[in-house]
Amino acid sequence: MSLGIIAAGLAVCTGIGAGIGIGIATGLATTAIARQPEASGKINSTLLIGAALAEGTAIFGFVTALIIIFMG
Repeated sequence: MSLGIIAAGLAVCTGIGAGIGIGIATGLATTAIARQPEASGKINSTLLIGAALAEGTAIFGFVTALIIIFMG
């Protein structure tokens, strides 16, 4: 059981990478909008797609952790 808890903890750590990635992307998007305000719509849409994909990996890690805990 203890190995399952460790595995679940490692699976949840995917949220850390997603959070860092979204933070970096948001900062760079803000810089890009400040430099070219006329392109803000295109930058925002690209940022939202990237954030959704990064958040998807965090959700997969969370679901994997739940499966490990409750099925293992």
